[in-house]
Amino acid sequence: MQKKLFLFILLISFLSCSRNEIELLEELNEDNIISENITVEVTEEDDYLIIIAAGDNLYHNVMVRSGEEGDYEAAYSEILSLVQSADIAFINQETVLGGRDFGFTGFPLFNSPQALGRAISNVGFNVVSHANNHAMDRGERALIATMDFWDTIPEVRVLGIHRSEEARNNPIIMEINNISVGFLAYSFGTNGIPLPTARPYMVSLINMEIMENEISALRPLCDFLIVSMHWGNEYQHHYSSRQRELAAFLAEQEVDLVLGHHPHVLQPVEYIQRPDGRFMLCFYSLGNFISAQATPPTMLGAMAYIRIKRLPSPNEGERNTFIFVDEGAIPVVTHFEDNWINFKIYPLYAYSDEIAQRHRKNREEMVLSMDYLTDLSTRVLGVRAIMRNPFD
Repeated sequence: MQKKLFLFILLISFLSCSRNEIELLEELNEDNIISENITVEVTEEDDYLIIIAAGDNLYHNVMVRSGEEGDYEAAYSEILSLVQSADIAFINQETVLGGRDFGFTGFPLFNSPQALGRAISNVGFNVVSHANNHAMDRGERALIATMDFWDTIPEVRVLGIHRSEEARNNPIIMEINNISVGFLAYSFGTNGIPLPTARPYMVSLINMEIMENEISALRPLCDFLIVSMHWGNEYQHHYSSRQRELAAFLAEQEVDLVLGHHPHVLQPVEYIQRPDGRFMLCFYSLGNFISAQATPPTMLGAMAYIRIKRLPSPNEGERNTFIFVDEGAIPVVTHFEDNWINFKIYPLYAYSDEIAQRHRKNREEMVLSMDYLTDLSTRVLGVRAIMRNPFD
């Protein structure tokens, strides 16, 4: 027998902030609450969808080690259950996976072992974006080799890089739990390395005219639309005016979720009202997922956690609607020890001062303490910081 429920949606948005970073971080904790009371009749048959999203998976030389023979899965063991509990697990793969033929390199022109790609697939990531500023680091052939590699793992959907114009014009749509989810991904650039003259479609770059056309083509085909954005200013905890402009633009296009990365540090999370009265959820920057960058803020990232519930369309033939049931960001710590060994990602709720004492950064003094990591997480993320396992 169908049971009627009445759901009330509380949607929270943050205030615009001052340009002074310290003042901005303090302001981010002052919630500007926008309430939208919507009475909706739903049934027990309605479906849920859980999304987990990680930031920059950035592999430097000291992390490559044994190349194709390296054990890369060990670094993800502490977040394995989080990834595998999600229906959609997204990651920004910051480096190309051209393989051994191109030589394994780190900064500034990266190329990583394809074993790393197999590792993140085995961990459970099923949506991978390569639309970032390092996509062309080793040239056209290495990017094609990256696509060739992902073709061997068809269960992983790859965003932002394309073999042909036809492929670019056929974006990814996944059907999960009776919810159709569409994906697009864009980068601000490719570090000055031009796209091939004959293949300007190879990497999806931020261009508002092209984005508007691609989003408008995809929007009617899916219930829930996710856009990955590689944008913003590096090492800045506040989002830039350009990010804010682009976020407003995406809201105007009726995007549902924005997953941001590139700054290598955390930035705020907020709801932005769309012209249709609904809200877009925007993670401005999830920071680093794992890297060998060594300043304290770059070792704190986050995994986005979103849970939505499908609401059948009231009118036959229209796409389904949904509500955000739960959302936030799970802070994560990049841990590594002396001699650049034992790289591992820890959820902050599973980290401790005892583990942190072994961190290479804490050799002389306790820089990465739980107090520091917790304070930075809450100052940037505010009420969006999830300090527990949301699946427990």
